[in-house]
Amino acid sequence: MNVDVYQLTKSFGRDEVLNGIDLDFRTGRVYGLVGRNGAGKTTLFNCLAGLEKHGGKVIAEGGILKDRLGFLQTEPYFPSKLTGREYLRLFCKARGVPDEGLDERNVFDLPLDRYAQQYSTGMKKKLGLLAILLQQNDFFILDEPFNGVDIHSALLITEIIRRLKSEKKTVLISSHIFSTLRDTCDVIHVLDGGKIMETIGQEDFERLEQDMTAFAVGNRLDVLRFS
Repeated sequence: MNVDVYQLTKSFGRDEVLNGIDLDFRTGRVYGLVGRNGAGKTTLFNCLAGLEKHGGKVIAEGGILKDRLGFLQTEPYFPSKLTGREYLRLFCKARGVPDEGLDERNVFDLPLDRYAQQYSTGMKKKLGLLAILLQQNDFFILDEPFNGVDIHSALLITEIIRRLKSEKKTVLISSHIFSTLRDTCDVIHVLDGGKIMETIGQEDFERLEQDMTAFAVGNRLDVLRFS
């Protein structure tokens, strides 16, 4: 699914969070988004998902983006007294897709008959991801999909992202774990100061990681004494 973003802006009062974002997303590609805390990543995702009003345009091939979008938020919301199974059925119904065979499609081995609010952080993240996968969406936004999950689930999520790419889906990911982006992305966008400062191809991922490490660490550790 092709999506074009033109001069997207977003402010909260006098605080300008996004300033003239131009992006293009193409079918069968995986895009990463990196930036410091507060850089505006989640705000950008919310704007793309139609959860925030914004300036500029988001033009999706074949219709409205939110109608074909699977959005995994950093902290998915779960209504009280709703089991994992009921949550999945709710998401399937929202897209008009069959909800049969949930146990067979429960790739994360989640306890579907327990209340979702009782799940651990990692289990909630996996339930949220499974729900949008079952919807058969064309565009996926995954905001920190690896947060809180165990190593085996992280490996499975990595393979899911690769499978989405092979199925000609379009994926946009943010992650604080650079290796997860390096292993899955075709392109990484760097967001800073409300603008896209760089767009990096795979050939420059190593250089980007080095730059990020140098900025994050620098000589900060010199003030510590380890012995």
